[in-house]
Amino acid sequence: METSLVFFSQLNMCEPKEKTFFKLIYGSGKEETSKEAKIRAKEKRNRLSVLVQKPEFHEDTLSSRSGQLAKETRISPEEAVIWGESFDKLLSHKDGLETFTRFLKTEFSEENIEFWIACEDFKKSKDPQQIIHKAKAIYEKFIQNDAPQEVNLDFHTKEIVTRSITQPTLHSFDAAQSRVYQLMEQDSYTRFLKSDIYLDLIEGRPQRPTNLRRRSRSFTYNEFQDVKSDVAIWL
Repeated sequence: METSLVFFSQLNMCEPKEKTFFKLIYGSGKEETSKEAKIRAKEKRNRLSVLVQKPEFHEDTLSSRSGQLAKETRISPEEAVIWGESFDKLLSHKDGLETFTRFLKTEFSEENIEFWIACEDFKKSKDPQQIIHKAKAIYEKFIQNDAPQEVNLDFHTKEIVTRSITQPTLHSFDAAQSRVYQLMEQDSYTRFLKSDIYLDLIEGRPQRPTNLRRRSRSFTYNEFQDVKSDVAIWL
């Protein structure tokens, strides 16, 4: 009996030692891991410091900036002059579309051209499910009340789109796209032709940094009575 008690007593005494042993083992492993992580972080900082000091690093950065500048200056004055002939010619030219979009961003009204582009892409849809999916996305982004990029539409045009969206077709946004096109042509396009962005291009001057201006009050349907509305076509 006494022998058994001594035996179990020895086992109990060994248990804390084993726990201490494993704690020391795993504890030292964590400490070692922490030290290794610090060493690796220091080595990375050193390598980054050496990289920044290399001339090639700055050359790559300069090359990237030069590439962006080259993209902006690749447009010839002759091409830019053609954009001034009509709004349709501006949008049909890739660089013209990009330049006009950049101008609209300075006025915080890029949702108009983004909606127009989305409609152009939508009309190329083939699959019925794709038509439904894209129509829903366009409606929620640009048309519905309080949409994140809601375009300025008169009540009747918005109603046409809202009714059509229940069973969308490739023509569901025709009325809205036509209205936004007219607003851009009569409003934004005329200001674009007088902007520094456009005048610098036709004069062959380097593009200057664009400054964001306060958002101008958008034209509404009632302010465009002189523009012949084609809303009735879609009723």
